[in-house]
Amino acid sequence: MKAIQNKIIGLCICLFMVSINIQAQKKKTAPGSVSYTVEGNITGLTDGTAVKLVPDATHSSELPVAETALKDGKFTFTGKLDGPRFFYVVFGKNKGNISVMVENSKIKITAAGTVSDNEGEWISFKNVVITGSKSHDYYLKETAFKEELNKDYAEYHKGTEELGKLYSKARVSGNKKTMDSIGNSPEWKAFEAKEKAFFAKVEKTTLDLITRHKTNWWGPFFMMTQYSYFTPEQKPIYEQFSDAAKKSYYGQIVDKDLNPKSLIGTSIANFGLKDKDGKTLNAKDIVAGKKYILVDFWASWCGPCRKEIPNLKTAYTEYSNKGFEILSISIDKDEKAWQKALGQENMQWPNLYDDDKVSKAFNVKTIPATYLVDSKGVIIGDNLRGAELEAKLKELLKS
Repeated sequence: MKAIQNKIIGLCICLFMVSINIQAQKKKTAPGSVSYTVEGNITGLTDGTAVKLVPDATHSSELPVAETALKDGKFTFTGKLDGPRFFYVVFGKNKGNISVMVENSKIKITAAGTVSDNEGEWISFKNVVITGSKSHDYYLKETAFKEELNKDYAEYHKGTEELGKLYSKARVSGNKKTMDSIGNSPEWKAFEAKEKAFFAKVEKTTLDLITRHKTNWWGPFFMMTQYSYFTPEQKPIYEQFSDAAKKSYYGQIVDKDLNPKSLIGTSIANFGLKDKDGKTLNAKDIVAGKKYILVDFWASWCGPCRKEIPNLKTAYTEYSNKGFEILSISIDKDEKAWQKALGQENMQWPNLYDDDKVSKAFNVKTIPATYLVDSKGVIIGDNLRGAELEAKLKELLKS
């Protein structure tokens, strides 16, 4: 018994000493360096406007880590971070945002907001000033080259605006004769040459930025911010990173994006989402009696997604009477934009609106993203598009 008492006393002494050390360390640490405060002062927006702090640079739809509302044009967020993190400060119902690199310090944001009179009532900001974050200062310094690229982009488009509109109109209407006529003109060829040089410059500056930071977390961070999505071509860029960079917060995100875990062979759970009329539909009811279902994640703003729709229509026309179904799920943040696109595309299969949970359950990192599911709810293929989808359906549904 005495031995046990001695051990307890010894443990209490150790805990006491640890407590003393922690208190001593806290006293040595400068106030504010173990937590962050983000104070905003925004003019032009009404009291009560929702303000959210949402993680950025993750290639995922993130939930806010903090929410508040403007009062007298001001808002405050507080918290702690393991290291610098990139955030959106989102205003209203995703109507406008300001990006900020948050670190454990006292950060101030001032800006003048303007609500558009046009449809959507988008919020724009000018005179944005962010102080108190050394990481944010460094981020701005390292990405200042974008100003030059913006100028280059505007410069090489000068004088070709009308020609570009005519070419775009001809492409939409399928007028190949006009497209060829414009495409063979000296003006268009000069434009294409300048455009090629511009994108070569974009690629070089982007790679230079990432490579300069290959030994620390900034490298994978810039990889996340400079690429909207990854393809296998970006794997060598990731491989050049140091171990420290790979193990960093952003390094691990890049790794998961570049090397996603395949869902093929796994079963999908039932889920319910709202259709364009606000009615909740369950996936199990939609796919009941079907042999194969293509779950298609898309968005109104996604060009490749909308470019794929004619192929989906062709597959649907050819195989829907053989047990094939399509279930399209939009990840649009703007529901009105989704509704407008639905009216334009006239897709004849069920269309639902994502709630963030379903797309995360499918580990959707980029769109278009498709998953072919069998009648038992097992994923048997992914990212099948165009000719690949046609070939797979032909193989599965041949009769």
